[in-house]
Amino acid sequence: MKLPKRIASAIFGPIPITRSRAIGASERLSAVTTLTASLEYLTQRKQTRAGGLNDWSVSRDVQVRSTPATRKLLDLISGEKTTTALHVARVAVSAGMLLPGNSRWRGAGSLFLGVSSAALYPRHRYGTDGSDQVSVLVQTATGLARVSTSPQTQDALMWYVAMQANVSYIISGWVKLLGESWKDATALSGVMRTKTYGHEPTYKLTKKYPRASRYLTHSVLALECLFPVAYLAGGKLARPVIAAAGSFHVANGLLMGLGRFVTAFTSMHPMVAYTSAPKSHPAVADRDDRLLTVGAALLAGAASVAGVVAVQRRMRTLEGWPLSRMLTTRHDNELQYEITSGDDPDLPVLVFAAGMVSTAEHFSWITEKIAQESAYGVLTYSRAGYAGSRYRSTSAYDLGESVDDLVDLIEGAVPEDRKVVLVGHSLGGELARRAAAALGDRLHGIVYLDSSHPGELIRSKQQSEAAERLNDGLNMLVRSLKSGMGILMARPDWLEALPATCRRQVLAQYTDARLWEAGRREWAAVDADFRAFDGDLGSVDAHALVISAQQTIDRDPEQLLMHNELAEAHRGAGRHVETVVMEDADHDSLLTSARFATEVGRRILAFLDGTELTTESVQRAMEETGQ
Repeated sequence: MKLPKRIASAIFGPIPITRSRAIGASERLSAVTTLTASLEYLTQRKQTRAGGLNDWSVSRDVQVRSTPATRKLLDLISGEKTTTALHVARVAVSAGMLLPGNSRWRGAGSLFLGVSSAALYPRHRYGTDGSDQVSVLVQTATGLARVSTSPQTQDALMWYVAMQANVSYIISGWVKLLGESWKDATALSGVMRTKTYGHEPTYKLTKKYPRASRYLTHSVLALECLFPVAYLAGGKLARPVIAAAGSFHVANGLLMGLGRFVTAFTSMHPMVAYTSAPKSHPAVADRDDRLLTVGAALLAGAASVAGVVAVQRRMRTLEGWPLSRMLTTRHDNELQYEITSGDDPDLPVLVFAAGMVSTAEHFSWITEKIAQESAYGVLTYSRAGYAGSRYRSTSAYDLGESVDDLVDLIEGAVPEDRKVVLVGHSLGGELARRAAAALGDRLHGIVYLDSSHPGELIRSKQQSEAAERLNDGLNMLVRSLKSGMGILMARPDWLEALPATCRRQVLAQYTDARLWEAGRREWAAVDADFRAFDGDLGSVDAHALVISAQQTIDRDPEQLLMHNELAEAHRGAGRHVETVVMEDADHDSLLTSARFATEVGRRILAFLDGTELTTESVQRAMEETGQ
């Protein structure tokens, strides 16, 4: 019975490591990471020179919003000679950190490595990864712990690293859990077949032994999601958990080429071992665990704040604007909309249909231009599930439902004697095209703004590949936002480009799960619908303006062909058709950039003037022929 007990004791039980040994182990492992990184940069200096991946004359544009002092400091650090000198110094200090000893000077060495890593991060923006960020975390903490004479401060820093380790594994695991490829265990073979991180022999093994591959994939998922079990039962599971995590990183290093990940992430493991041991163990008897309590209190407080912010944003989203109105469609959906009649009741009303996971406020620059410089009416609305619009339908959703909603909105909100011009961006353009038949004579024209095409998932390799990843991304966002994570979402750059008056409202929608839920529902229908497209657009009896974003067609020339097909579907006697490529614009900036959007507004007004001339010439021709 002694041998089994010895085996069990060797596998299960806390890891007896003292404070000093834990700090020493972490700082040495992290020093290896920095040593490896700097040696890599020194042997690949062509990447930082003119024309290289990290050419500073190009990379510095990312710092355009930084303060002048920050930009000057980065310019100084990013000079070729300075960068080289810093890496040489980091190699020397990292090598010195591997020597034995417990001097407080080691703290200065760790702090230098951590600060220099952070300073060089913008210089090596492309090629840096999670290992560099973990190194900064560990080196800063161990450096401060070394220079401190207070055991309580040292323990607080060690608990900080340990908690960060747990959070990194938990988040990584639960994010993977949101993706279908990890749940159905195809993720491992998928990664192993990629050009960047793949390993062909391993990929072949995953296909040859699918059951073993499935067990391994789910084991990795369980390890990351359940990493904190290392703290249960007095740390009895610390050894198998840390050993499994270490093995996982070694495998990543060998198979995926992520060598720095091995020492970077395992540098946090000594801290986990130290904090997971019970205080009854002599090695950690004087450990101060107060930071754990403080951390729990802060987490509870942060969760409360996140909940309050989420509720406030939901209320703002549902409330809409002071002049917002509601209309119920045949599918029982309630649509929130805003309408201005314009100064001339004989002119059409422009109805704007937004793209998927987009807002009605994205059209603000365009609608402002049209309202100020013309007498046309303007109607903007949110599809069911977006903003204050409610999705009430009980039937399975398809794109036809959104088309019906658009038609019902026009019939209920626009006076019967007025024609309409549909303006659709992305998916909104396709919905507008499909609504044409139901609107009949009421439809004056359609404006396609970088519109979707029903054949794009079949004809465009780029679109098809992006589509495969989109569903996982939408699932992750919906679940994250439902758990109150909206407060952590960064303000996107395009938001700051919108008019200041609508940014708060758009941010509330963007960080609310409802927008992404609606997008997920629409995407499922789009994916099924577009992949079944038979290739026939059909003729549309209305004027048309097709505006393409140059960056869209530069990345995927097939998009230009499809946009031209949209225009061709409108060509016929008495129809005015124009195609425009907006130089320098991309899919989103076509609407969100004041420069591009006001030009779009000008183009729309010019197009409408052209349709009036076309209509008049057709009428004169009919009168002359006696028709």
